[in-house]
Amino acid sequence: MSDSIFTPGTDVFTPRGRGEVIDVRATPSGKFVFGVEDADGEVAYFTEKAVRLAQS
Repeated sequence: MSDSIFTPGTDVFTPRGRGEVIDVRATPSGKFVFGVEDADGEVAYFTEKAVRLAQS
């Protein structure tokens, strides 16, 4: 896995807003995508470049 700190339960910001990482998956090309659930319960997948840590 990448040297990422985006593990399930991590609060993050995405292009769609704030959410929580709920899933981490590898793509066939060997990259990782992160499933992020927003406050409405919608899940979207983002690459590591599109996700940043939320600061409390």
